[in-house]
Amino acid sequence: MIALSIVITLYVMCSIILLAYGIQCYVLTFLFLRKRKAKITSQRQTMKYYDEITDESKFPKVVTQLPMYNEKSVASRVIEAVAAMDYPRSRHEIQVLDDSNDETINYVNETVARLRASGININVIRRSDRTGFKAGALQNGLNYTDAEFVAIFDADFVPNPDFLKKGMAFFVDRPKLGLVQGRWTHLNRKSSLITRGQAMGIDGHFMIEQAARSWNGLFMNFNGTAGIFRRKAIETSGGWQHDTLTEDMDLSYRMQLAEWETEYVPDLEVPAEIPEDINAFKNQQFRWAKGSIQTAMKIIPMLLKKKLSTFKVIQAVLHLTHYSVHPLMLILALLTMPVLYFVKVSLSPLWFAMVVFCMILATSGPSTMYMISQFFIGNKVRKQIFLIPAMMLIGTGLAVNNGKAVLEALLKMSSPFHRTPKKGARSKNTYKPIKDLTCIVELLVGIYCLTSFQMFLGFTNFLVSPFLVLYASGFLFVGIISIIHFRRPELIDVKLKLPTLG
Repeated sequence: MIALSIVITLYVMCSIILLAYGIQCYVLTFLFLRKRKAKITSQRQTMKYYDEITDESKFPKVVTQLPMYNEKSVASRVIEAVAAMDYPRSRHEIQVLDDSNDETINYVNETVARLRASGININVIRRSDRTGFKAGALQNGLNYTDAEFVAIFDADFVPNPDFLKKGMAFFVDRPKLGLVQGRWTHLNRKSSLITRGQAMGIDGHFMIEQAARSWNGLFMNFNGTAGIFRRKAIETSGGWQHDTLTEDMDLSYRMQLAEWETEYVPDLEVPAEIPEDINAFKNQQFRWAKGSIQTAMKIIPMLLKKKLSTFKVIQAVLHLTHYSVHPLMLILALLTMPVLYFVKVSLSPLWFAMVVFCMILATSGPSTMYMISQFFIGNKVRKQIFLIPAMMLIGTGLAVNNGKAVLEALLKMSSPFHRTPKKGARSKNTYKPIKDLTCIVELLVGIYCLTSFQMFLGFTNFLVSPFLVLYASGFLFVGIISIIHFRRPELIDVKLKLPTLG
């Protein structure tokens, strides 16, 4: 009986916490909507500031840092895009922070030499070791420049020519502004079901979440790329540190705790690549999930020491710990069978309605936020809505992968750093996929959920039926596609195509 009580208590607690994260999506959507019109109007006016200025001395000095590691498929593309930005050459310096040990070195050297010959102020900075990985490279690059502002782009991004002019405009007459973050858009959005699903999730984060936090005085995070820092904000906040896998979230939180302001600008768009290989996507998600929990463990004690409003602290905690939804979902999936088997509950119509309402509220929150984001981005909602089931499958199926990441973070376990392969402009991605046995666990959990569903059919209580089907479908989908993409990487480009959607 004690074991059963523990199981039921854990099941209920996980359900309540997931409900809180579901409600959070509605809260953020409300915060976004109430400020959207005024902020967008104001930001669009601000971005015009440098349009008519011709005096180069009026432009602050900016260094653009391009951290990269074995990015031969995309290295030249991002370097050339940054070199083509419409900002005075005398006020713009480019640093290629190249930690590569493969053919990328040759591509970088050739591209940089060609651009330098044309008058571009560009340099390659290489280190003898990769201490601190990306964070270490960024911090090291600051030793070689006196620029007041720092723009950062990952190798798979292709900034538009007007990015710097528009972004730098927000720093005018705002000495406490430490960060301007742009919005990611997607070069390969329509490549497959997987890229479409990722794109919708990213859109929800950028269009709704980031805007809601930034515009309402809440903590927001730097997304690692497509942003501009005031150098002083970096230095006075402790600099780039590499004790977490999400150095971007870590620094941006420390910066805001040091009372630097942030500005998120949805109209400051930067196209980027989405991983097409689901194993590359899972690797990326693993790094983000583990890093965010590491950052939460580091930053939350700092938050509690500051005199902040209760609402602001709650929002920060929910933000820092949002990847915990994955292990919670996994726990629910595993506990459903024993709960169904041992607990026979007959609900009154009122209680039944309340339970159904809470379950719908928890699960529909993210979907609602994603669809609203599509509307404001300008995509046709009636076409995008067909992606919701795919998103739910992928999101559910990631529970094993990301649950493992969260557990490693909580136990302070180390794990090797893996880059996310990019396809770029080259026809084939020659980087080998990472072998991972997580897919086997995903398949086993999927089969377990199917068995739970079959067992459940003998009971009169049918509340969890849709969720068991979702769990089973999600785990089996992600597990099977992971095996296909590992065993037959040539199928990444041809499988999972959709008919024309918006």
